[in-house]
Amino acid sequence: MRPPARLVEAVQTNCHIADARHAQDLGLCTFLLQMREFHRWERGLPLDAPLVRAEVGAWIARREALWAELEGREFVPVPLPGGARPQPFSVEEVNAALQPRGLVYGAGWAGAERPAFFVAELQELRRLDEDALVVQVCGREWARGLFAPPAVLVGDTIVLRRESMARWLWEKYEVFGLKRVDGPFRAVAQAYGLDRDFTAGLPRLLDEQGETLILHELGEHRAGRRLGPAWPAMLLALADRRSELLVRALRDQLADLGTTLPALLERGEPSAIHFWFAGYDGLRRQLFPGLLEAYHAWCQGDGGAALQQACAAGDCHFDDLAAQVLALHARHGSGAGRPIALLLGSPAAVCGP
Repeated sequence: MRPPARLVEAVQTNCHIADARHAQDLGLCTFLLQMREFHRWERGLPLDAPLVRAEVGAWIARREALWAELEGREFVPVPLPGGARPQPFSVEEVNAALQPRGLVYGAGWAGAERPAFFVAELQELRRLDEDALVVQVCGREWARGLFAPPAVLVGDTIVLRRESMARWLWEKYEVFGLKRVDGPFRAVAQAYGLDRDFTAGLPRLLDEQGETLILHELGEHRAGRRLGPAWPAMLLALADRRSELLVRALRDQLADLGTTLPALLERGEPSAIHFWFAGYDGLRRQLFPGLLEAYHAWCQGDGGAALQQACAAGDCHFDDLAAQVLALHARHGSGAGRPIALLLGSPAAVCGP
């Protein structure tokens, strides 16, 4: 069902305001890649539609001019059918009105000060009873911002955004296509026939690996229970981007080593393990480079023994490291960012022999 135009306009306005405040936080390469896909989405173009550089450049200039107008604006209320106008972070109230209409609304914080909003078709709503979580699977997106994570944990709800996931996968495939090097993404491409026909292979990839993203968010939820309420309070207090990214990478390790990878090994789904390692990069890889060696042992047929050992060792290592981070925050309060960054950037933070 198409949402009311006033609702879409209001949510898209909030998306533009959020982008106006935070698009400059991105590195140039990431910014340009995300803007290309945002341009395709806004124009309703296929994932593989060729783009004319001059047209994209002119669109970016217009969008930056709009951001300049909106940067100082406050977020606007969300107009609902029936006349209510809740504030934009009143997610439960908005969804209580929209979900019976087959729609879902999202609003949350991607970082300490980086909001994100969207409105989409609600494809599926289910519960993970063991962990008391709700899973929202979203389809077509009617309003969204530049930052559109394919999956996110919001309180006790896991949100999977299939359209954003599709665009994220296309970006990864485009990068892979430049060199087509051996590695986990090549294995994913072969498993789903992306080289033969990306569009044909995409639905099965979304179905199967969407579950892998949900599993990661389940791991995030369990890691949050282990870390306790002091962790989000510490994260909100961090003033510098570097320490925030390191702390988030640390929690990602706890989520995946404690939940995601052990579950994938138990399920015995090779494509899911390749898919997970296709995204294993950046700070997470710096913190645990040896995990790739265990992956290579799995690829060579060790049955997952090295990965199981690595998960167990890494989980203990990063659990201890998280306790040290919390102790630094308890000791230094709002000034803990620098000592935390020094700790997580030190050789002692790296899990290895």
